[in-house]
Amino acid sequence: MTPLAPNPPCPCGSGQTLGLCCGPALARTTPAATAEALMRSRYSAYVLKDIAYLKETLWPKFQPGFDFDATSRWAEESRWTGLTVLATDKGTGTARDGTVLFEARYLAAAKLHTHRELSLFRKSGGRWYYVEALNES
Repeated sequence: MTPLAPNPPCPCGSGQTLGLCCGPALARTTPAATAEALMRSRYSAYVLKDIAYLKETLWPKFQPGFDFDATSRWAEESRWTGLTVLATDKGTGTARDGTVLFEARYLAAAKLHTHRELSLFRKSGGRWYYVEALNES
């Protein structure tokens, strides 16, 4: 993980500090409370190169097939420039499932890219997990 200043802004763009936003989830002290919070913390994990967190928050059925090396390479070769949450559906309170539509921007090979994805999240045992992309571009 990349070293940080004492109280940096959260990479997810929430406007809060890392310590008040994604930090507790990334430190594994408090799980993300909503599907959107998990999606934001996963974006922050890419920025901070916490690849283990990405695997841990992937739906357990898919964790054995997680490609740690390829994911690590993508995170390393990209300069993450911003996140915009476009829409959320469910993913809070007692809901078992939720979706988040987002755009993540990054520089790679001297070109600005936008990854747009509608993601499915599922709660199990009181924790939210990323399940899959329902569509992406």
